[in-house]
Amino acid sequence: MCGIIAHIGDERVLNPIVTGLEKLEYRGYDSAGIAVKNGSGLDVWKCSGRVSDLKETIDGEESKANLGIGHTRWSTHGPPSDENAHPHTDGSDRVAAVHNGIIENHESIKERLIEEGYEFTSDTDTEVIPNLIAYYLDRGNEALSAFEQTIDDLEGSYAIAVIVDGIDSIFAARRGSPLVLGIEDESYYLASDVPAFLDHTDEVVYLEDGDSIEVREERVNFIDENDQTAQHEIEQVDWQPEETGKGQYDHFMLKEIHSQPTSLQKTVEGRLDTDAGTTDLDIDKDLSDIDTVHLVGCGTSYHAALFGASLLNRCDVSARAIRASEYEANTGTPPGNRLFVAVTQSGETADTLGALWQANEAGVETLAVTNVVQSTAAREADEALYIRAGPEIGVAATKTFSSQAVLLTMLSQHLARVNESGNRVEDADELVADLMELPDEVEHILQSSDTARLARKFLHSESYFFIGRGLGCSVAKEGALKFKEITYEHAEGFASGELKHGPLALVTEKTPVFAVCAEDNEKTVTNAKEAQARGASIVAVSPPDHGIVDTADDHLYVPDLHSVCSNLLANVQLQLLSYHCATELDRAIDKPRNLAKSVTVE
Repeated sequence: MCGIIAHIGDERVLNPIVTGLEKLEYRGYDSAGIAVKNGSGLDVWKCSGRVSDLKETIDGEESKANLGIGHTRWSTHGPPSDENAHPHTDGSDRVAAVHNGIIENHESIKERLIEEGYEFTSDTDTEVIPNLIAYYLDRGNEALSAFEQTIDDLEGSYAIAVIVDGIDSIFAARRGSPLVLGIEDESYYLASDVPAFLDHTDEVVYLEDGDSIEVREERVNFIDENDQTAQHEIEQVDWQPEETGKGQYDHFMLKEIHSQPTSLQKTVEGRLDTDAGTTDLDIDKDLSDIDTVHLVGCGTSYHAALFGASLLNRCDVSARAIRASEYEANTGTPPGNRLFVAVTQSGETADTLGALWQANEAGVETLAVTNVVQSTAAREADEALYIRAGPEIGVAATKTFSSQAVLLTMLSQHLARVNESGNRVEDADELVADLMELPDEVEHILQSSDTARLARKFLHSESYFFIGRGLGCSVAKEGALKFKEITYEHAEGFASGELKHGPLALVTEKTPVFAVCAEDNEKTVTNAKEAQARGASIVAVSPPDHGIVDTADDHLYVPDLHSVCSNLLANVQLQLLSYHCATELDRAIDKPRNLAKSVTVE
């Protein structure tokens, strides 16, 4: 992994491919490369480092090529290096390939090809693809047949794009990793994600799992997993090109933090009835007899799942948040009727999809809570609920966490109403009313936050602790994750009561503790005092009249609203804290080291 762009048209393709790679930088990567068919062979440029380094490598080169492929790589097999960067070619440079995912049987394929005299120069699993295509070409197969036979030989997950010298086509396939076709008159794009070509077209076709495709200037041929010609509808993306730019902001992350009033407004639009104090998610499935709910996600999405599970349990609907990578090992086959909720921003996270497929195979009812229309999770689940947050470019998720948490809040109220065991919370009217006001309250936090000052004050601390109870626990964990993701400083999030069961041994005067007290829970005050007694500075993230303010050394304001909304506003404060600390440390905020936006390998 991590980003694929390919283009064929009646113009020189080098510039659109470079631009596409720049648009895909948000996915996270450590090397980049391009291959084009120039009329007398294939030209390949690739290097470790940034797309800007690749542009320097290409600088001054002239190419009239009208088709090519590009890639940004996030290392899985082999370290970042020029040799391991994509595209990879066969030994004769007839075939070039880019690939996201993992070829699980690459070692056995490689051994077979080496015995046949084919040479390998990288550490990657991807290199078997062009060599295997060359193997079939050497045995008299046409290019399309050689590509299809290669795909049949591969095991694992992948999105692949290939060009062959002398052939005016791009060949591509997907299994378990996203790939989307963009259509612009008689010009075509293939990419891992829509922003790569959104400046050129908003008409797209989402490839289905198992699809392969041949793209020529004049036509596109789809072949499904049963080797049958397939037809797909052209859809129109409702994102605008400017949504994928930074605009007036220094970083995508800051832009996305500040866009939360808009994204939250879209999340709740048409889904809240303030007069009745109810939510309407337009769910077709009958969920009245669900016994337990499993909310499954990774990273930030897992923290949103924790938030949702807490609310469901408060509504007497049995719920459990589970890390997607641990789903198979920790669930078994519970009795009764289960609802599986996949929480995934991209809808393409490999661990979450694996858990979703396991639930589908078990006959469990499944929902996807996702941001991306027609993503794999949206198509594979029985039903999809979209958070409508718009494109998120920064690797560290911000606005999507808020929208996921709000949508799961609405789902909890829906299940409380329709489920046989559920009970509508007593303050449901207040909750719905405050959710309607949440976008305005976020804007107030954005305009008044004191996090820039606190970032400077605690900049050179040894560790940063975040604590909270109930809903505040998930916010604390998310605050710590955001902090470590973009500052590279040590940060941990704990349930407040667990501080004294081990972590307190790490507390010193250089360990500020951020205590999320966005609801009435005095026990967290006691836990904070325990840390303060060991020399820690306490920062209260709370309404101004909460008891912890009298104890704390500093205070980050949140309004005294329903606990759901106050906790989500506390989360905004912690997002800003992370951002300002990372800025002071001059970190690569939008592209943190070693991380990728959409993790499509397990």
